Amino acid sequence: MSYFVDEKSIVREIWKNTDVVLLIFAGSAAEFALNKAVDWLYFTGKIPANPLERLFSTVEYAQKIVFSENDLALATIDSITQIHQGVEKSRGKSIPDWAYRDVLYMLIDYSIRSFELLERKLEITEKEEIFDVFYRLGARMGLKDLPTTFNEWVVDRNLHLENDLQKGKFAIHLFEQYKKHLGSFRYFILIQIQQILVPKVVHVQLFQTSNFPTITILKLYKSSKKIRLDHLIKSIILPKQHKENLIKIGKFEKI
Repeated sequence: MSYFVDEKSIVREIWKNTDVVLLIFAGSAAEFALNKAVDWLYFTGKIPANPLERLFSTVEYAQKIVFSENDLALATIDSITQIHQGVEKSRGKSIPDWAYRDVLYMLIDYSIRSFELLERKLEITEKEEIFDVFYRLGARMGLKDLPTTFNEWVVDRNLHLENDLQKGKFAIHLFEQYKKHLGSFRYFILIQIQQILVPKVVHVQLFQTSNFPTITILKLYKSSKKIRLDHLIKSIILPKQHKENLIKIGKFEKI
């Protein structure tokens, strides 16, 4: 049986790890709030209205691509493309090509950053493998001007970070929605994690310098996994209504 992502791929190791997946989307949530195309989120209103539910929906799509047989993965990618085309048709304009690339680049970058933060440093070949999977995803979606190698992506990623971000009213409102749906304590934890996860240019635009020992929190969390308290901690960090979604994310952990 042929899979879109090889069964021994580092990408599968990353995307079956619940903790890493949550960090990927914590980082993406911070950065995309700054994206100059964030107004597209407000056209349908679904993400600002319920950012956590949309987060878990996006995770479900991503994991279906990573763990499905090739034809089903391609069909899933095509359905994502059709959804975006439907939004474009409703609005009467096209999502900019650079905005599509920005989202793809976030998935690559935060897959690497999140895994390295929680687990270990990745080899260059593993980073290239991560890039290749998402390059093929982007190519299937018909995205234009994609870099064809990991090194080219690094250069273009930095250019996008410098040119495509700004802190405007949508960014401020989106973070207000994060706080509303998470509550003050969980929101505080989210901000602390985001501060050590995002690239410098994102950090500068979003956050003031924090002296809170976030690294210490991460070390304590890693220690909690050894004594099997991590599930308890995750249940505290995430609102009760999303416990089932957390279970769905972790369904691939034993693969």
